Amino acid sequence: FSPRGHGHWDGTTCHNPHIKEVDGKYYLFYMGNSNGKANTKRIGLATANSLEGPWSRPEAPLLEAGEEGSWDDHCTTNPSFVKLPDGRCFLYYKSWNTYEYENYTDPKIRGNRKYGLAIADRPEGPYKKYEGNPIIDYSGRGNNIQAEDGFVWFEDGKFKMIMRDMGIYNHQYGLYLESGDGIHFWEQPQIAYYNTDHYFSQAPKPKHLSKYGRFERPQILFKNGKPDYLFLASQGGRYMCSSTYLFKIKN
Repeated sequence: FSPRGHGHWDGTTCHNPHIKEVDGKYYLFYMGNSNGKANTKRIGLATANSLEGPWSRPEAPLLEAGEEGSWDDHCTTNPSFVKLPDGRCFLYYKSWNTYEYENYTDPKIRGNRKYGLAIADRPEGPYKKYEGNPIIDYSGRGNNIQAEDGFVWFEDGKFKMIMRDMGIYNHQYGLYLESGDGIHFWEQPQIAYYNTDHYFSQAPKPKHLSKYGRFERPQILFKNGKPDYLFLASQGGRYMCSSTYLFKIKN
């Protein structure tokens, strides 16, 4: 599943895959952009009747960025999809504001990541953004605290989310949040998982790996409606590059 090249909205940098099976059909939510720059990041949706494909890919993004000056005017990315028992479809997404992204005095800070919600009657959309967005915003805590890589699911009548921490505890842990309605999440997340050193030993950090030791992009595999395996990505591993790590979840 590769970028489609010049002239397409997902011409380059296709990543952030998030796949769900709904009513016998497979939905692959992902991010692509047209020129390799953050301001063209958009969420798209490919569909197939089998995991082996063929996949039908969209000619247009599934979710556009907001109007100029809005909290999400820069991009839409990091999709997470949930279909509720009542049939509604919730699509969670990450974004930030262009002015903040381009005008921080510290060159290492590129905006403050926040999470929004878009709602539809079916997985394919169309999606309408929740008027109270952003639903997760840690910018008021100072020190550019934020979070990203949210994965959301519905279990036992609750919405549950895991994310990558970016300052609440540190920049290496995972966060766990709950919500009764999928909109108002815990103000103080719990720790979902720790950094790599908590679980296994690795060689000393190579100079060329700036994100060594932290997990990113959590995704869950379910069995009988319950979380069974946690997939994470991290720099390191056998080849000292981006590697996948798999954890069995104890119920």
